[in-house]
Formats: sequence, C-alpha cells, structure tokens
Amino acid sequence: MLQAGINQTLHRIYLEVKCNVVILTPYKTVQEQISNQVLLAERLIIGEVPTSYYHLEGISTDNAIDIIE
Repeated sequence: MLQAGINQTLHRIYLEVKCNVVILTPYKTVQEQISNQVLLAERLIIGEVPTSYYHLEGISTDNAIDIIE
C-alpha cells in the first residue's frame, strides 16, 4: 500500500514468479533461479473527505483536553 491522500488508499496486487533455469555454455552449465514481480491489479480507493482534519502530532494527554474544549 502506498500513501495517496486523506481517505485514499492505493492497493497493488503483485504475482511473484520464480523460475529455475539452466544456462548452457560451451564450457560449463550454470543453474540459476530467476525471480520477478508482475503487477496484476492496481486500484485507488477514494473515501469521503472529512469536514475537519486535526494533525495532533506532539499533543500529549496533558494538553489534549484543551483541543476538545
């Protein structure tokens, strides 16, 4: 999930593909595992925008009552 905004959420669904391969060369054979992610779906879900928004960072329980009153 990524940040999109107030009441917005971006969801992405990935498929992880792992494949064992054998690489043939004239001098030796090499076995490797290849891994990749493929994006299957992406959706931005938008909710209602609130009528008010409070950024309460740094507010402690001692002074939080001042905001309510």
